[in-house]
Amino acid sequence: MSYVTIPNMFGGDVPTDTGVCSDEVIRAYRALGIDLQKEVHEDIAANFSAYPNHMRWILFRPDSNIDHRRVPNLMVFFSRNGTSLPNSKRAEDYGPGELVTWDLGGGVPHIGIVVDRKAAQGGRYMVVHNIGEGPKMEDVLFSWKITGHYRYFGPQPQR
Repeated sequence: MSYVTIPNMFGGDVPTDTGVCSDEVIRAYRALGIDLQKEVHEDIAANFSAYPNHMRWILFRPDSNIDHRRVPNLMVFFSRNGTSLPNSKRAEDYGPGELVTWDLGGGVPHIGIVVDRKAAQGGRYMVVHNIGEGPKMEDVLFSWKITGHYRYFGPQPQR
């Protein structure tokens, strides 16, 4: 993933032919009318120390161009604003619309969305993700070490 300046602070996007795994998640939520880019930015701005920005990337303020594109930030965001679900080795514990994060090895994070189509072999729900070859729907749920499992339905109304 490379740093790209996004022209519109919210609702902007990198070119679709250059996106990464987190961009697929952002686009999926945007298609549902949820601006995850905005939601992540606002939560990071209000709770900067809760995010790994200052430790991992040595940043001192939120950056709306990149914060939502970093899987560790999404993991914190979904934990804070959605539901963290247990990691499991049972396929039936993962359902459509849920988000899964992995460690690809060497601490390289990855994220995908479980979808409502099942693999021909094994009968598991497939995952939409992008691992550098564009978006794909594949049976990859257990291909790497799972590091997170989440549900997020968008911002909750203030009470």
